[in-house]
Amino acid sequence: MNRVVVTGIGALTPVGNSAPEYLANIKKGVNGIDVITKFDVSESKYKFAGEVKNADLAAVIDKASLRKMDLYTQYAMYAAHEAMNDSGISGKVDPYRFGVYFGTGIGGFDTLLTEHIALLEKGARRVSPLFIPKMIYNIAAGNIAITFDAKGTNMALSTACATGATAVGEAYRAIKFGLADAMICGGSEAAIHPLTVAGFGQCKALSTAETKDTVSLPFDKRRKGFVMAEGAAVLILEEYEHAVNRGAKIYAEIVGYGSTNDAYHITSPDPAAEATARAVEEAIKDIELPDADKIYINAHGTGTHLNDVTETNTFKNVFKDDAYKLHISSTKSMTGHMLGAAGAIEAITAIDTLTSGIVPPTINLLEKDEECDLNYTPNTALETPIELALSTNLGFGGHNACLAFKKISN
Repeated sequence: MNRVVVTGIGALTPVGNSAPEYLANIKKGVNGIDVITKFDVSESKYKFAGEVKNADLAAVIDKASLRKMDLYTQYAMYAAHEAMNDSGISGKVDPYRFGVYFGTGIGGFDTLLTEHIALLEKGARRVSPLFIPKMIYNIAAGNIAITFDAKGTNMALSTACATGATAVGEAYRAIKFGLADAMICGGSEAAIHPLTVAGFGQCKALSTAETKDTVSLPFDKRRKGFVMAEGAAVLILEEYEHAVNRGAKIYAEIVGYGSTNDAYHITSPDPAAEATARAVEEAIKDIELPDADKIYINAHGTGTHLNDVTETNTFKNVFKDDAYKLHISSTKSMTGHMLGAAGAIEAITAIDTLTSGIVPPTINLLEKDEECDLNYTPNTALETPIELALSTNLGFGGHNACLAFKKISN
């Protein structure tokens, strides 16, 4: 089986419009969550989100193409261009051995609602002929393939909030088992809209806090729910020898991936944390583990009570007493929950923690929940050697995914 490495990254997030900017800001503890500007929230209980700010999409995507894309696809293309430029792989891989696994949790939601309003108010003739190809959730994957001549295996994945991690994990498997030499993978989301906010709010999932520094509080007993966010993240994965032979820069090696389902409830994780633990165990089963204090976990860490307790139980189920030595943090305390893009941006975060030796903080963690008694790196980044980095993600429908990364070794 092939070794798989990461040779390119790209990001568009509430705390930075490039991967370097994002990574610098989360290590500083910058909070990208603020009052929603996309629509009036003066009468809403849910006033905050992690919005992308001042991204010059037209600098990367031509205006004609922008008009044909939903915002979630625009975000995907923006991050994909950065990742491809970062990797330098363009023209150096067989197009039929170059694939795309890319996902979204919700897809072209803004297009769907805009065209539905057009239908109701103006009739069928005023629905755009671009409605379907802008809205469908595989179209980001299709546009990425078209733009970068990726003629190999291509799949649009959706496992709700685990989507980004699932896309990276399945791309890893495609290369590991010889289906491709390189893959573009990740996730995108652009669904901050009155209807989605209302829907998540009616699920009792969203935070009703009234200040930006109290609205996203993973592992803090003051938490009131998660915060919606948007953005995209893309990784270029490559077969190790292929990367070495072309002299590629290598960020890290993917050394494991686990994927399970709770088979328990449509929205709530199983608090027994058996299936979530199994996903982590699958990701690390072929790895010689370092001491626990050399392991970092970027937790899903949404700031809902059920998620936070379930993840705490997951890490205890897997690592037993050593769980207390782990370095863990939730960067959703700064970004909010990027839904289908969360797993991909958090994979990039885990890789950077591994290579930089700087554990990003869980900001605004002031009152630790007694049920969440592990080391969640409160408020301030920590500089410490890391030898194994994990990223865990959970999604509605019971989906679980875990990715494992190590520094490259010959």
